[in-house]
Amino acid sequence: MSLKEQIVAEKLPRHIAVIMDGNGRWAKQKGKLRVFGHKSGVASVRETVEACAELGVENLTLYAFSTENWNRPKFEIDALMELLVITINKEIKTLKKNDIRLLAIGNLGALPKRCNSELQSAIEKTKTHKRMNLILALSYSSRWEITQAMKNIAEEIQRKTLKAEDITEELISSYLTTSQIPDPELLIRTSGEHRISNFMLWQMAYAELYFTPKLWPDFRKEDLYAAILDFQQRERRFGKISEQIKA
Repeated sequence: MSLKEQIVAEKLPRHIAVIMDGNGRWAKQKGKLRVFGHKSGVASVRETVEACAELGVENLTLYAFSTENWNRPKFEIDALMELLVITINKEIKTLKKNDIRLLAIGNLGALPKRCNSELQSAIEKTKTHKRMNLILALSYSSRWEITQAMKNIAEEIQRKTLKAEDITEELISSYLTTSQIPDPELLIRTSGEHRISNFMLWQMAYAELYFTPKLWPDFRKEDLYAAILDFQQRERRFGKISEQIKA
């Protein structure tokens, strides 16, 4: 029986998040520039999106560019932004064909004007699609997101439209950029690194973490299936004990 056939459809995570790590190291191993690794990683994005849609995963978030990534060499940043524009334009037909809705989270205003324009255009063109949400985290960091949420809540309190006692976990969640989607149940990180790198710190409170040594350009559908099967074999207790879960 194949890995895909072993997956229990009723136990699929509603939301999978992926830290796509290892493009630069993959390129270096092949004696190429880091940009070559980023370009090669597009095939992994395509396979992962297709596999999630085929399985019935409702939400897939890809950590594409962090706020810290702005500190990289200008040449690499420019190449990444150009690659993003090219990829969006190239894949929009596939998204429409497969009824996939594109969303984005992060400080999108920091993106180059052309890049943001193409992104917003693609979001608009796919806004009625219902099969799966594909969320790109761009110019994103969780600390930035939480800081913005706290500022917005503080402004509401100053305007007296909120009181301090109104602040709950649910309220804070409603001020995050992910307010319209469920928290990730499974986080996958490639490249063998064991950290979540300022990604969805609030939302990952109860996510199952899966780390693979595969570098992102080598990640394929079978690797996704293996991660989901690992997730389905875990007991998610949310603070309870095993006997309570089984009952």
